[in-house]
Amino acid sequence: MSGSTYTIVELVGTSDKSWEDAAKNAIEAAAGTLRDLRVAEVVKLDMTVENGKISQYRARVNLSFKYEKGGKV
Repeated sequence: MSGSTYTIVELVGTSDKSWEDAAKNAIEAAAGTLRDLRVAEVVKLDMTVENGKISQYRARVNLSFKYEKGGKV
């Protein structure tokens, strides 16, 4: 019986438009350096406020990718 092992990293994406865009930005940035991305889980949403207005949406995302022997990412 064989199984798979996955590594999980936590990322924070930001956007001045929406939480969805913030999460998308985090995944797209990670895809530039990580291979074999599998599952992304949004674990926290928050925003920064300046002068009583939302200045930035932030999405904290746990992202898993397949573990490769030898620690390659």
